Parts: sequence; C-alpha cells; structure tokens
Amino acid sequence: MDLSFTRSKLRFAALMSSIWLLLCGGMALAHEVTPTIGDFVTEDSTFTLDLRINIEAFVAGIDLDELENTNESELSDSYDSLRVLEPDALEPRVRSFVEAWLPQLQVDANGPVALSLDRIEIPPAGNTELPRATHLFVTGTLPDGARTLVLTWPDGSGDMVLRQQRVDAPYTGYLEGGQTTDPIPLSGGGQRGGWQTFGEYIPVGFDHILPKGLDHILFVLGLFFLSTRLSPLIWQVSAFTLAHTVTLALGALGIVSISGAIVEPLIAASIVYVAVENLFTKGLSPWRPFVIFGFGLLHGLGFASVLGEFGLPAGQFVPALIGFNVGVELGQLTVIALAFLAVGYWFGQKPWYRARIAMPASVVIATVGAYWFVERVFL
Repeated sequence: MDLSFTRSKLRFAALMSSIWLLLCGGMALAHEVTPTIGDFVTEDSTFTLDLRINIEAFVAGIDLDELENTNESELSDSYDSLRVLEPDALEPRVRSFVEAWLPQLQVDANGPVALSLDRIEIPPAGNTELPRATHLFVTGTLPDGARTLVLTWPDGSGDMVLRQQRVDAPYTGYLEGGQTTDPIPLSGGGQRGGWQTFGEYIPVGFDHILPKGLDHILFVLGLFFLSTRLSPLIWQVSAFTLAHTVTLALGALGIVSISGAIVEPLIAASIVYVAVENLFTKGLSPWRPFVIFGFGLLHGLGFASVLGEFGLPAGQFVPALIGFNVGVELGQLTVIALAFLAVGYWFGQKPWYRARIAMPASVVIATVGAYWFVERVFL
C-alpha cells in the first residue's frame, strides 16, 4: 500500500470530519449576537442614553465578547428560557440585573456621571428564534461646566454602536466590550473624519464574514470548490463582488428594500445551487457568472441589513459604505486563502482532488444550504 497516499487519505478524513462538525454546529438554530445600539442626548445638564439591547443575553450572564451566537454559550438554556418570557414576567429580572450592571457603564464628563435606570421598554416575545430588541433608558446629571464626555462600554457586553443625537456633526462610534470613546463634544462637532470612518467600518464588514457570516462563507467555499484553476474563481468572485456592491449601496441608501423573510431563504438557495452545480461540472459554464451575479444581488441585500443594524453616519455615508465593503471583500479573500491553504495547496493537483475533496465538500455545503432553506421558510 502506498504509505503517502494512506496518509493523504487520513489527513483528508480528519479535515472533512472537522468541516462537518463545524457545519453541523452552524446548523443549530442560531441566536445571532447583535450589536447594542446606544443613542444619547445631552440637554441642559441631563444625559440620556437609549440602549437598544438584547437584554436576555445580558441577564443570562453570557459573555458576548467571545461569541458569535448565544447557542455557543453554556448559558444558552438560560437565555432561551428568558427569551420566551412576556414583558411583565421579564421586567423584574431585567431591573435586578441593571442595578448591578449599570455601575460598569461609566460616563465621565469632567467628573463621573452617576447613571440611573429611567424606564424599560420590552416588546412581546414574538418569534423566539430572533433576538428581541429591548430599550433601556438611563439618565444622569452632568457636572457643571462639562463640555465633553467619554463613555466606557463594559467588558463582556459585545459590540456597541454609540450615536449622538440632536446636534450638528454628531459623533458616531463603534465600541467593543471594555473600550472607551475619545472625548465627545457635547455641543456637536465630534463627527468622525472620512478616513477615520472608513477605517472603523472595515472591521465591521470583515466581522460579518469572519466569523459571523457562515452563510456567506459557505457560498464563497462553493465558488472555491468548482475548479482548481484560478481563472474560474476570478470570474466568479468578480461577478459576486460587483453584484453585492450594487445592492449593498442601494439597500444602504434605502432605494431598495426587500424583507429578510424573502432574502434569507434565497441566500440559502444560492448556496445549494453553487454546491450542486459543482457536482455536475468540472469547469466554469457560460451561464454560471450571470447566475452568481444574480445571487450576489441577494447577498448584497443581506449585507445592507447589517448596515441597517449599525446605522451609517449621515455625514460620512460614503466612507462608511466603502469601508464596510472593503471589510467584506477582505473577509471573502481570507476565506478563499484559508481554503487554499487547507486543501488547495496540498491536494489541488492530485488526480483524486475533485472526487475525494471538492465533491464531498460540495455535498456537505449543499446539505447545509438546503437545511437553512427549509428552516427559513417553514420552521
């Protein structure tokens, strides 16, 4: 028996097992971790902060800095039990949590600002497979003579978008757990410059692909496994990039808006298509770039929904949009590079590569995509 061939088979089996376990984990009903949106206003000597927050994850004690979705946490059962509670039952639990958590949300304006909970607005439980956006309103009294403030977002609280309201050239910033803002002028004028905004939105776009965009990752892998030749991959990625750039811009501008209930199942269907076609063709068909362009339009609408969550700064719309798109592209190129390093470099020129790697991987991708389609339409 050829010892080198046996070792290659063992490496491949281990690789495919790892991919399968990863994808099966992704097939679980995902409770994606969404960023907290904080809108603040300063009027006279009063500071008011409206936090749109997935409060059940906080109350359950989940460390959101380390997770892509709440199902990955050992505390996911606690989260799920909170998620089904109606507002009257959940509110006492929220108030108890906020009393202990609020001192960690630090605001300094030429001296510490003591924050207190003003009110809570909890929507009905609704679809328990989707995060619920609760609003926490907290207030504090600013010290005399305060002209700027800095805010520290607590460790373990995940991502936050902080937006200043009712001033000219308002501040908009992106914080991770434990980070502190630069000084924010209370009278306005703290708006980020174009290059700063561009740089801040690159990681937002990248993060939506790696690690949080498993559906987009699978689509890109479906493109990768079509052929070991470089030209088919370039054609496919170019068509996909051009298309999602168009609808990302149109969606972010509000010109085109399609319900996620339509877009998300179609994205799952696009994953199935590219993976199944890989099984029946060894190269780039004449129609595939056009089909991928159409699917790219759908994926762009999915990206636009993410920007809708964050809210693009009105005065720096173009730099933010370009930065987000650059981040998405870097994420996609990273997926391709990792796939090449994992299998393409080692096995891409082997005569059995397509039969033993590309086709089985495409079957797995198609299976996951089909599951997601059924889940998003019927479950």
